[in-house]
Amino acid sequence: MLARQVRYFLAVAEHQSFTRAADALHVSQPALSQQVRLMEESLGVQLFDRSGRTTRLTDSGEVYLQYVRRASQEFREAKRAIHDVNDLSRGALRVAVTPTFTTYLVGPLVEAFYSRYPNISLNVREISQEHMEELLLADEIDVGIAFSGTLTPDLDLYPLLVETLALVVRTGHPLAGEMSIGLEALSTESLVLLSAEFATREQIDRFCRQHSIQPHVRIEANSISAVIEIVRRTRLSTLLPAKIAFAHQDLVAIALDPVRLQRTAVLMQRKDAYRSAAARVFIELAKEVASELGGSLI
Repeated sequence: MLARQVRYFLAVAEHQSFTRAADALHVSQPALSQQVRLMEESLGVQLFDRSGRTTRLTDSGEVYLQYVRRASQEFREAKRAIHDVNDLSRGALRVAVTPTFTTYLVGPLVEAFYSRYPNISLNVREISQEHMEELLLADEIDVGIAFSGTLTPDLDLYPLLVETLALVVRTGHPLAGEMSIGLEALSTESLVLLSAEFATREQIDRFCRQHSIQPHVRIEANSISAVIEIVRRTRLSTLLPAKIAFAHQDLVAIALDPVRLQRTAVLMQRKDAYRSAAARVFIELAKEVASELGGSLI
C-alpha cells in the first residue's frame, strides 16, 4: 500500500492535477484522491493545496517530495542490485551518448560489448549532454558518453579520449587536397554547422570567438547526418570530429593550423550510484575501443 501511495503522490506532484495524474496512472480519480488523503492522514500534514485551478504542493509537500524522490531512486537501485549478476550471464545497461559519437564510436563499442556479453540487455540513447546529465542524476541512465567541462558536481567523469575537430569537405572541394588550413582562411569558408542546441556548436562558437574567427554560416542543421549529406552534395564545408570524415570515403578532414580545436570525451556516472557489473565492464571496454580507434587517450 505504501508503494502505491508514493506512486500516486509523485504523479499528482508531477502533473499538478488529480485528474491528469489519474489518467497517467490508469486509475480512477476517486481512488487516487482517497490514497493521497490516507497518506496525508498518516503523516498528519496536508501535502497538496487543492484550492486553486491547479493542484500545488504545500511547503510540507515540497519537503516530503525531496525525500520521496530520493527514496524512490534508492529503491530502483536496490532492485537492480538484486538482479545484477557478477558473472554477466544476464543484466541490463542504459547508455546515453552525445550525437557526434554515434557516427564512429557507438557501432564498434556496441559490437564489442554484444560479442562478449550477448545476454546483457543494452539500451542506447542519443541525446544532448544537458539532458544526459539530468537523466544521470535522476537514475534514468547508467552511463553517459559526453564531454568534460560539466558544471554538475554530482557526476563522476572518466577520461576516454581527446577528440579533434577539423574542417570537413567533400572530395571534390577546392581544399580537398590540403593537409591543413589556417585560421584566417577558415573565416573565408562557407559553412554548414550543427544548430545551437548541440554541445559541438557551442564549442565551435567559443573557439571562433577566442581566435577572432568570423565564420560564414550559410546553413544550420539539427542532425549530424543532415550536415554530412549537405557537405557531400555542395561546396559547403563544416567543422566536425576528424574521425567522422575518416569513416566516409567521400569526405576529407583538413586540420586546423596552428591551433587545433580539441575536446576531451568522458564517460559519466552519478556519484555514489550503484555500479553494476555490466556498467563496470562497459566502461573498461569503452576505453579499449577508444584506444583501438586511435583516440588520444588521457
